[in-house]
Amino acid sequence: MMNSWRTLVLIAVILAAVVFLFAWPQTATTRLAASLELALQKQQTSQEQQAPTIEEYQPKSTLVTKEHKIERAKFPFIDIHSHHWNPTPEHVQDLIRGMDSINLRVLVNLSGGTGEELRKTVATMKGRYPDRFVVFANMSYDDLNTPGFGKRAAARLEQDVENGAQGLKIFKNFGMELKYANGQRVHVDDPEFDPVFEKCSELKIPVLIHVAEPSAFFDPWDYSNERWLELKQFPGRARTPSAYPPFETLMAERNHLFAKHPKTNFIAAHLAFHGNDLERLGKLFDAYPNVNTDIAAVLAELGRQPYSAHDFLVKYQDRVLMGKDIYEVDEYKWYFRCLETRDEYFEYYRKRHAFWRIYGFEVPNEVLEKVYYKNALRLLPGIDAKAFPE
Repeated sequence: MMNSWRTLVLIAVILAAVVFLFAWPQTATTRLAASLELALQKQQTSQEQQAPTIEEYQPKSTLVTKEHKIERAKFPFIDIHSHHWNPTPEHVQDLIRGMDSINLRVLVNLSGGTGEELRKTVATMKGRYPDRFVVFANMSYDDLNTPGFGKRAAARLEQDVENGAQGLKIFKNFGMELKYANGQRVHVDDPEFDPVFEKCSELKIPVLIHVAEPSAFFDPWDYSNERWLELKQFPGRARTPSAYPPFETLMAERNHLFAKHPKTNFIAAHLAFHGNDLERLGKLFDAYPNVNTDIAAVLAELGRQPYSAHDFLVKYQDRVLMGKDIYEVDEYKWYFRCLETRDEYFEYYRKRHAFWRIYGFEVPNEVLEKVYYKNALRLLPGIDAKAFPE
């Protein structure tokens, strides 16, 4: 009986061992797979947490191609679009040093103001360097709601020209934010301002006018908007339909203004906000021979379409002027590189303006000279042409 019991125990132990030997690898494999899956999930979660924001993502190109870093313009140039409010003598001296370093011969300050402010600005900038600066006047709207505003504004402009102004700058609030006391928006082609623009023709001074903003600012601010980053950083630049007129409304008013004053020379700032549609800008030029433009702060638009930009500048070489807008000496080199070389796929200097790389669209010397200075000499009175190549 004892032997039988021992035999049964032995058989049970053997069976348990066999089951363990066959079951253990499957259990271990399952546990190992589960552990690996958990580790993978943790890794993926960690990677998701570490994903860069759109502002942090700064990929470095691996493209190897010839580069031409141009620090100084090939020809002396006139910057038609710059802003310097109430400059001091020290600021002017700093400007001269920077201008000399990049071959910037004449700088146009569009922010001269009017009246006493303009006189002070002219004296400060042109007193010591009469041939290096041009100052534009601006309108005051303080008496906008008093009958006869347009004629008074024209008379003030005439006095400003006598005091040294060489042009009129119209800022972006005109047409978008400027309103009468009754809340009515001042339209770009408002007849009240006709005397001002006619006075510009009479005085033979140009009008550099900023109408609207990039069309993307008027579009919904969503992830398909190519200026999303700029609108995130500067939400106030969004032109919502509840607060602003549509982009096309402003364009229509602007074009009517050009048509009403055919003898007045206009410079539509920032490629007239048609840098993303050069064919449309060309049609604007074809329709209005009195209209010109500058390339201030819109280089990224030209740089992303080098073939079209080159052909456009060649075709309309008499209508485009060099301009920068925000004065920063180290940033002019991007303009030189685009206009003077065929370099490929390089970063723009201000990411919020462009999510794309840009390209050089090298133009012939005769075109470059017109963009750099000849077109400005034609439009601006009082600049010494002897300071530039013939």
